[in-house]
Amino acid sequence: MDLDPHACYRAISTRDARFDGRLFIGVKTTGIYCRPICPARTPRRENLLFFPSAAAAQEAGFRPCLRCRPEAAPDLGVWRGTSNTVSRALALIEKGGLDDADVEALAERLGVGERQLRRLFRRHLGASPIAVAQTRRVLLAKHLIHETRLPMGEVALAAGFGSIRRFNETFQRLFGRPPSTLRRATAAGPTGEVAILLPYRPPYDWPAMLAFLRARAIPGVETVSRDGYARTIEIAGAHGTVAVRPIAGNALRATIQFPQLSALPTIVARLRRVFDLAADPEVIGAHLSEDHVLAPLVAARPGLRVAGAWDGFELAVRAVLGQQITVVAAVKLAAKLVAAYGKPLSGATPVSDGLTHVFPGPERLAVADLSSLGVVRTRAAALVSLARAVVADPEIFGPRRSLEEAILKLRALPGVGEWTAQYIAMREMREPDAFPAADIGLMRGLMRAMVDRKGRRPSPRELLARAERWRPWRAYAAQHLWASHGLSYDRRGAPDGPPPLRSRHDPGLAAGRLRADGDPEARDARVGRAARRRRAGAGRAGRHRALARARPR
Repeated sequence: MDLDPHACYRAISTRDARFDGRLFIGVKTTGIYCRPICPARTPRRENLLFFPSAAAAQEAGFRPCLRCRPEAAPDLGVWRGTSNTVSRALALIEKGGLDDADVEALAERLGVGERQLRRLFRRHLGASPIAVAQTRRVLLAKHLIHETRLPMGEVALAAGFGSIRRFNETFQRLFGRPPSTLRRATAAGPTGEVAILLPYRPPYDWPAMLAFLRARAIPGVETVSRDGYARTIEIAGAHGTVAVRPIAGNALRATIQFPQLSALPTIVARLRRVFDLAADPEVIGAHLSEDHVLAPLVAARPGLRVAGAWDGFELAVRAVLGQQITVVAAVKLAAKLVAAYGKPLSGATPVSDGLTHVFPGPERLAVADLSSLGVVRTRAAALVSLARAVVADPEIFGPRRSLEEAILKLRALPGVGEWTAQYIAMREMREPDAFPAADIGLMRGLMRAMVDRKGRRPSPRELLARAERWRPWRAYAAQHLWASHGLSYDRRGAPDGPPPLRSRHDPGLAAGRLRADGDPEARDARVGRAARRRRAGAGRAGRHRALARARPR
């Protein structure tokens, strides 16, 4: 990545927060690298080096600053949308793709050569894949040292270090001191609870994110309060809870209760995906605003994010359950599924009232009889077949070489059509260009945005043609179209919390207008409409024959 030294120096001289996360500064005289907003005195220009990522600075031999704390910078990728391979590689690294494998295995999963992957990382991040993984581990450990009272052994385990000795050696090499000396006095939280900060790039439309999650929250598994979100989680058979709410300083605070600290990097990575914290709203908004149809929508909600999913299987089940019904009906079916087959929450203290169960895993649903849910037999069979497919291939919802490959793989699953595949790619695989063109809500949103006086709804083909100009951020365009015809938000909220949600119509009607997580597949919708027309035609023909027989001759 090319960084103009003169522009970078002007940015750090003014401590411009817009560049936070976009670049890092290495100071030759001290061996420290900082954020552009570091409060320390600005060094002379000839003593500085500029890097596109913290990993690049650390690989060059610089150590993190203790004042501005680079681990607290928003994790941005200004290159996102130009290198999908790097984006997918980072997603795999966040999931531990280099913990038990090498770069060659990572490149093979992405369908590129090892040398090509290294070149892409060097071009876009200025560091190798191994350096990126190691830097993430070090910065997470440093964050835990500053923000929690966990013992050093537990910090090493939670950050993903293989041993305490390796943890101590790394910090001794980077900082010239033991890790325990970096800790400052902090308030101790409840036993077994870890609270960490998740920074993001402002603006962030938190009310919109909460409204999206609130409409789809499954009773017993998720709760959404006025300003926060909480849910139960299960990883490797262990149960826990997470709660997320915004705080001052462009960050979310996540409170995690989980018995296995080694799962903390996985939990943090999933939370970042759920709340789309790696997005750069300025870059995305500038691109979408080039279309005069989307420009007013982006201006109305400049910080709108694409809500992710905690688990791919959970999202797929919800999508299949919700096909051809509303959000409210889909949530009721999901609640019945959880009550019947979900495991009661154990081994964790709920962080919110109403958290009682974890969502059933594929192993449980693969052998379940779902006829009691009240869904049609074919849909129940599709859910069981879907669970068995995930049991056979647990990585089926993992990153793929391309969006097209991901869609083909997903469409091979039982009960998954084009809409559902695009929806899963958007929310679970974090594909920024995924776009469910057959969605009725998108067609209505585009019709409303274009102010079609004839009231004509665009077809999926017309919607796809229009969406070509939105690449590579079509998922965000879809979110803006959904928001434009769904719920509105009263931004005159109380100063002590996020603005309250206000529906344009009656809450029940507004929820009913939103299609469910499984908005009808185009094929199923056409089949249903054709069947209704045939029945209506047969009814009219029968009435005509009856009248003809009754007419006197």
